[in-house]
Amino acid sequence: MIDRSVKQALSSGSPRVYAAAVGGLWIDLELALARLDALAADQERLLDERHALPGLQYDLHRAAESVSGLIPPPGAAAVHEEFAQALAEARDLTAEISESLSCGSCEAAAPLVWEWRGVLFRVRFARRRLQRPRLQPALDESAPATRHSAHPLVAGTAVAVGSALVLLAALLGLWLLVALTLTGTVVGSVLLRP
Repeated sequence: MIDRSVKQALSSGSPRVYAAAVGGLWIDLELALARLDALAADQERLLDERHALPGLQYDLHRAAESVSGLIPPPGAAAVHEEFAQALAEARDLTAEISESLSCGSCEAAAPLVWEWRGVLFRVRFARRRLQRPRLQPALDESAPATRHSAHPLVAGTAVAVGSALVLLAALLGLWLLVALTLTGTVVGSVLLRP
């Protein structure tokens, strides 16, 4: 018997392609999550509509499978994994709720409802974190420091000395020294900007 993987990568790791794939997945998933949230919030409705849970569970399953086929862009692997885990956990808890309702009543499923609601929230939160723009990529701790990383003590000392020079020069009427000190401060801040 030949073992072949059927997992398909849906993204090249490009941020745009990844965002489009997650956006398309979210369009399909949002309605299912809204229904699940509504059912989790109302136990009577949950009991009345328990027959809908397997279909909603399948929607979560398809979303989890789609996410597992995505290749996250650099820097998004941890949040991507969190999103995939939240979807799988929501799928599994939806199955447990459905099984509890088929074996008993709302009382059988009641202990799981709050955990279920939390996992549904976790799916939305992980998705939200994937959308959040990253201002700066995480620095590798093993990488050497660049010339732009100045020690806070040195920066504070430079500001204090520069301020004292400007004040002293202004009090003595040495306006050329004031202008040079301010110019040096501006040039230094531009050069030391990351």
